Amino acid sequence: MGDEIPPPAHQLASVSISSDATSSTTVQKARFSDRVRIRSILGRPDGGAGLAGQKVRISGWVKTGREQGKGSFAFLEVNDGSCPANLQVMVDASVSDLSRLIATGTCVTVDGCLKIPPEGKGTKQKVELSVVEVIDVGAVDTATYPIPKTKLTLERLREFPHLRSRTNSISAIARIRHALAIATHTFFDEEGFLYIQTPIITTSDCEGAGEMFQVTTLINHTEKLERDLIENPPPTEADVEAARAIVKARGEAVAQLKAAKASKEEITASVAELNEAKVSLARTEERSRLKPGLPKVDGKIDYSQDFFGRQAFLTVSGQLQVETYACGLSDVYTFGPTFRAENSHTSRHLAEFWMVEPELAFADLEDDMNCAEAYVRYMCKWLLEKRYDDMELMAKNFDKGCIDRLKLVASTPFGRLTYTKAIELLEEAVAKGKKFENPVEWGIDLASEHERYLTEVVFQKPLIVYNYPKGIKAFYMRLNDDGKTVAAMDVLVPKVGELIGGSQREERIDVIMERIEEMGLPVEPYEWYLDLRRYGTAKHSGFGLGFERMVLFATGMDNIRDVIPFPRYPGRADL
Repeated sequence: MGDEIPPPAHQLASVSISSDATSSTTVQKARFSDRVRIRSILGRPDGGAGLAGQKVRISGWVKTGREQGKGSFAFLEVNDGSCPANLQVMVDASVSDLSRLIATGTCVTVDGCLKIPPEGKGTKQKVELSVVEVIDVGAVDTATYPIPKTKLTLERLREFPHLRSRTNSISAIARIRHALAIATHTFFDEEGFLYIQTPIITTSDCEGAGEMFQVTTLINHTEKLERDLIENPPPTEADVEAARAIVKARGEAVAQLKAAKASKEEITASVAELNEAKVSLARTEERSRLKPGLPKVDGKIDYSQDFFGRQAFLTVSGQLQVETYACGLSDVYTFGPTFRAENSHTSRHLAEFWMVEPELAFADLEDDMNCAEAYVRYMCKWLLEKRYDDMELMAKNFDKGCIDRLKLVASTPFGRLTYTKAIELLEEAVAKGKKFENPVEWGIDLASEHERYLTEVVFQKPLIVYNYPKGIKAFYMRLNDDGKTVAAMDVLVPKVGELIGGSQREERIDVIMERIEEMGLPVEPYEWYLDLRRYGTAKHSGFGLGFERMVLFATGMDNIRDVIPFPRYPGRADL
């Protein structure tokens, strides 16, 4: 930072240099820590060579360690998660007990001097750290540490969600995911959108699919009540009658005192006893009505007794709610977790996932498609500029074509075709002998194999397919003039298929009410949504991008469970 003053040369300092820094030898003081991020050393254009001679403190975890020279010194490969590269650290036996440093997983903080490695040493690094003092050591139990030097399968790593971020692959994915999140906020901020935090708990089903996680306190309340009824059985009818008799007797006593013109003090005391008896009766009657099991009315669960006074769910989308702000603030977006109780074990589904959902006021489907294309291309460019080293690791270990795919999407205008034309192309392919697992006919929801065939084989570039049959799309999508299709669009990309789904929203109150009726949805939960059409309705459009799908597309990973920090899917919700 321009206003920071380099420390005296004799002091240990921290380097804070971005990956696009020049070859300056200036060492800057870190703002929140006394350590140097390894990325700020190795991420320089000169690989850190320009920092030779500088004294720094680094912290991180030992990836590999080995003693050499008959135990006279050791080399450690240390990584702090800031970049995929490890910093080679040389420790002399005179500085520290080497045996406590070399185990994989050990956490170390060391002070040392950056030096140019001797030629012919075999290291690819331009600089290494010669340790002068070991400041701290977080030891590791090598007998039980589950992340060894040898490579574990991604499936095996899912068994250790609390430790897998220390591996090269998962840490690279985390940095890529972070970069995509920052790119998302930066893109929409630059375009004048406002970030709106939509609710996670909702009473609306945006997708109309019904596969939602319910939020309720009734079960906990019922379990607590049932335990209480066992420990303290409810009053019997005889108990209730006895309480009523006490109220009657005390009422008669008050009447007798008044008839006898007793003193005010006597009457007041008797009235107090009567009131106490009435309160006790009310409590007895209320407790006598308690029954085990969920509260019901007419055979159905009585949600009026639930926490929110009605049924509530974890959201499957923030779209409906963010539309309310689009219809007052114009261009907005939401970016947050969404949930679906779909009992799916495929490599493409999660129970908890993140969605990016912009909403554009005064925009039609064409505007919506333009925004979606610009956003995807922006993210691809951002990754290539900001996280190329991580992308190189993904290309080396998982998908050789991931970088080329990003470059293709970043530089190529997306193709556009109607759903009807897409079906025609698929039917032509079938006629020529192409085999699909799913049948092809007008009216189907395109399967992933269809989407990938169009984008990878037919066009060999990203595509936007639009004007889908109304029967396979949500009620809120604008009905086209043909009465058969809606102004919906999907962005298809190589490797993944559908990346984005969006539409122009139905702004006509009469049409959207007909659509709700057609789909058999209750009107009452959507009355607030219909108010947006009743009061100052406006043309507007939007889309949703599945964030994990974007990470899949960027990294070339095959399983969506590996691109989210803590995957939730049927049977698993660790941590």
